[in-house]
Amino acid sequence: MQINEKQLAQVNHQIQRLIAADNFYGKRLKEAGVDHVSSVEDFLNLPFSEKQDLREAYPLGLMTCKEEEVVRIHSSSGTTGMPVIIPYTAKDVDDWGEMFKRCYEFAGITKKDRIHITPGYGLWTAGIGFQNGCEKLGAMAIPMGPGNTNKQLQMMMDLKSTVLCATSSYALLLAEEIEKRGIADKIHLKKGVIGSERWGEKMRKRISTELGIELYDIYGLTEIYGPGIGINCKYDTGMHYWDDYIYLEIIDPATGKNVPDGEWGEIVITTLVKEGAPLIRFRTHDLSRIIPGECPCGSKFPRIDVITGRSDDMMKIKGVNVFPKQIEEILGTFPELSSEYQIRISHLDGKDSMRIYVEASGSNDFKALQQQVAAAVKSKIGFTPIVYVVELGFLPRSEKKSKRVIDERFQ
Repeated sequence: MQINEKQLAQVNHQIQRLIAADNFYGKRLKEAGVDHVSSVEDFLNLPFSEKQDLREAYPLGLMTCKEEEVVRIHSSSGTTGMPVIIPYTAKDVDDWGEMFKRCYEFAGITKKDRIHITPGYGLWTAGIGFQNGCEKLGAMAIPMGPGNTNKQLQMMMDLKSTVLCATSSYALLLAEEIEKRGIADKIHLKKGVIGSERWGEKMRKRISTELGIELYDIYGLTEIYGPGIGINCKYDTGMHYWDDYIYLEIIDPATGKNVPDGEWGEIVITTLVKEGAPLIRFRTHDLSRIIPGECPCGSKFPRIDVITGRSDDMMKIKGVNVFPKQIEEILGTFPELSSEYQIRISHLDGKDSMRIYVEASGSNDFKALQQQVAAAVKSKIGFTPIVYVVELGFLPRSEKKSKRVIDERFQ
């Protein structure tokens, strides 16, 4: 997907605003001697922005508008460093709502639906984004936020919620609770809009089957509005993203060069019309690919594949580079295993070791399964982990995102 003339003009408008604001990115553009782009090649020579740049701009160094035009701020969690503060103008909030409304419409959700919103509210972009889009659509918002599962299920039954918005971890927790309490016949859910963390096919099938709902992947990140910049349609052939608001590239994470459509790489996003904190060529570290061709739904909005992981979540064990997705794919080949797993990495007696905890989906020979999984990892990846097959429900469930990898070497 090559940048077009209209998008280049929008980028030039953003460049002028950033230079005038003299914020962190404006200074970088000045240092690079850039004041406009006139071709695709010029655009591809623009410097990337990274999350660390955004952290260094704390608190309001990203602001590109007048302070009195900022109506809201959102922030990343800051769990791995200084938080990133993103200012929004009234137009930014409105644009985000329009994108989110479009997501609901692509999922076949209408104003007759009752949308049960469980992601968190506050500085995080999730809950309020789901609600903003819901109100734009004209549907009934049920703004629960996370936690208090008893009340969630009570409201779900009493208000006859038809759409569940959640992280995949919390959707699974709710599905398990509904089954445990035997209340499936009192639940009226038809669709689930799931985002905020990568989730595998096995987990997807469990949630869809146990709740009896159609699932839709929603995409977004705090730095780029929040969730709502893309979603899959009913044909489930990838996530459509809104190229009238963002320009999306896929690059080779090692070289920074664009890869051809259809090849996997790292998502890089440029915001075309954002006012409060526009970003140019922001490296998301999310791994996906642009899906060539047209979707059967007939939409002209381009598509990316599901997010398979992050370019920065690689683990190095005994000299071998490993991604969590590789372990997940191996576990997925065992029908006796459930979707839930946890990887713990430690350094004992001068050696790195990996322990994999994975839940069984039924009563099986756990010891034999442990040996089979360890052998499969050795065969595919090149080292033998310690594997513990545990009972269903043994691993912690989360109301937000599940922590799949715990590296104890640096704690």
